[in-house]
Amino acid sequence: MSRTNLNKNFPNTNMLMRVFKKRNDKIVAVCDSELIGKVLREGELVLNLEKYASFYKGEEADEAAVEKELFTATSINLVGKKATGIAKRMKLVKESDIIHIQKVPHVQIYRI
Repeated sequence: MSRTNLNKNFPNTNMLMRVFKKRNDKIVAVCDSELIGKVLREGELVLNLEKYASFYKGEEADEAAVEKELFTATSINLVGKKATGIAKRMKLVKESDIIHIQKVPHVQIYRI
């Protein structure tokens, strides 16, 4: 089954999430699935979601699964409107914290 068909059958699973755990650290990377494989450039900013696709390619995730992981993450990397929108709704970031590369929102959050 292709990703397109999968998304039609499960419309809320349109993000990819990968969780990395090491000792007391938990890194959560989430990307809107349609952005994987793209290279975004704006000025000197480059977000290469082709070369670094494996960083985000974990499991398909819905909003509830992403929220659950973000609550306990020590480091968060989000790309796309859906992924960053969850963090905004959870009040982890403000709109002014988010950068846009070719109109695609991206934010990194660190808890120290």
